[in-house]
Amino acid sequence: MRFVRQVVVFDAADVATESAFWAAMLGGRVIDNDDRFHCVIDADDRWRVGVQRAPDHVPPDWPDGSPQQVHVDLHVEDGPAAHERVTELGATMLRRGDLDADEGYAVYADPAGHPFCIGWGHPDDEQLRRFLATLPPAGSARDRNLAGE
Repeated sequence: MRFVRQVVVFDAADVATESAFWAAMLGGRVIDNDDRFHCVIDADDRWRVGVQRAPDHVPPDWPDGSPQQVHVDLHVEDGPAAHERVTELGATMLRRGDLDADEGYAVYADPAGHPFCIGWGHPDDEQLRRFLATLPPAGSARDRNLAGE
């Protein structure tokens, strides 16, 4: 299985604030054309972080309180092949995606129960860079506004 990218995804009640924080940390920007999920792009125009809307999110109080709430998105070239491989390795499917679709995702749990997603049909780094070139540059007034500056 060949990975296109690995994305850490954070749950948050306030997707915009969490996304702006990570964009500022990475010197990048936010793609926010979906109010349920934002993509955080780093300074090198690579997709590094996702922020997923969780309206009832309770911040973790680690290590003694509520558990951590982060998962990994693994983007692959071939969804069905990745599905076969992760299940062979012991993953359990939590939410089945349409493995025959050109683009999609499925949710799995690792052997310890940690969730992760396998996504396919997403843009590779070059396609992402071409898309980003159509947006206002990082550091624009819109980006500063998202970061609360």
